[in-house]
Amino acid sequence: MSELDSKVVIFGLFGAGGYAREVMPIVVENLDALFKSKPNVELKVFFVEVSPNKKEVNGYPIVSEEEFFNIKCDVRYFNVAIADSIIRAKVSNDILGRGAIPLSLLADNTVVYHNNDISDGAIICANCVITSNVKIGKFFHANIYSYVAHDCIIGDFVTFAPNVHCNGNVHIKDHAYIGTGAIIKQGSEAKPLIIGEGAVVGMGAVVTKDVEPFTTVVGNPARLHSANK
Repeated sequence: MSELDSKVVIFGLFGAGGYAREVMPIVVENLDALFKSKPNVELKVFFVEVSPNKKEVNGYPIVSEEEFFNIKCDVRYFNVAIADSIIRAKVSNDILGRGAIPLSLLADNTVVYHNNDISDGAIICANCVITSNVKIGKFFHANIYSYVAHDCIIGDFVTFAPNVHCNGNVHIKDHAYIGTGAIIKQGSEAKPLIIGEGAVVGMGAVVTKDVEPFTTVVGNPARLHSANK
């Protein structure tokens, strides 16, 4: 291989905490699948933090944002493995503004059925299922063993913790957070169940009715958390 026909592709995973460390194997799976048939491509993978206090984690180098953008390459991909949706939005918008390309990450055993529309920047972890006719916004996080059933509409920067059960005809607005083991009852085409912008559904909650924006619900059935009253 000569320098003339080689190409350098880099990927930066923004964040280096626990979730990012869980996501990095999915990064490797996806990049291997994309480029395994292209021997002229040199792949370089990094964790990226604002102010790194380590040189590497789990065998992958950690670089600052400025270092990431100073690396010479032909293609610069990224994703954001930061749970806080407000920070995730700020980071992704900043990086998009600097010309990096968002790469959605789907674990090898993710199941995605027909007629779905998944926007850029999704991270869908192991054993997740997206059924049919689902629309998902930007930089969605679905942690392990979660599912989204038919005819759901999910906004931008929504986060599913592990084992979320989102049944059909549910609309989840931007920046909502759905806690581990939560179950969201199925809505209907005429009256979808709605979880408002910035709402938090607590761990193990069973949601049977709409959740107002910027509120927290807990329990079975889910009720307004006392801090919101």
